[in-house]
Amino acid sequence: MIEPSKESGNTIKLAERRVFSHSFKPLYDEGMGLVEQTAEYLDGKGRAEAKKLSRLAATLYAAESMRLTTRLMQVASWLLLQRAANSGEMTRDQVASEKSKVRLDTASAREDAAGWSELPAAFLDLVNRSLSLQALVRRMDDEIYGERTELSTAASMRRTNPVSDQISLLNTAFARG
Repeated sequence: MIEPSKESGNTIKLAERRVFSHSFKPLYDEGMGLVEQTAEYLDGKGRAEAKKLSRLAATLYAAESMRLTTRLMQVASWLLLQRAANSGEMTRDQVASEKSKVRLDTASAREDAAGWSELPAAFLDLVNRSLSLQALVRRMDDEIYGERTELSTAASMRRTNPVSDQISLLNTAFARG
């Protein structure tokens, strides 16, 4: 197992201590569990619920589903890298090099986006849980690796540009044929 680094004197970064210890397992389990729950939902109940949506809401659902799966795959990649470091399969430098390929900034549409209120509650729960998990992982990544200066919250990960939201909806609509 990799020992946590000491920043100055005897100060130990708490996030780093958590990631490089046995207390990492619950976070890992939560993240991988959310990935599994999301896949089950999207392949089952979510597919059926999406068919009942208006065209506008269905387009938003499709776009948000892509964002959701992208977000969770990036978080899962980060968690797998940390687990590999924790188990000694990778060095801290190897993890730092590989994690540069991981993006922890996948945004979501805004709650006031057209069609948002029609989206199924179970789907919105998965979106919100994924945003919260991404924000937690991003804060931990910031503390451990120190590459970002701002802390992110689930709310700040919501897209704030309505034009961008509409362009995403249009791209999704035309991609569907």
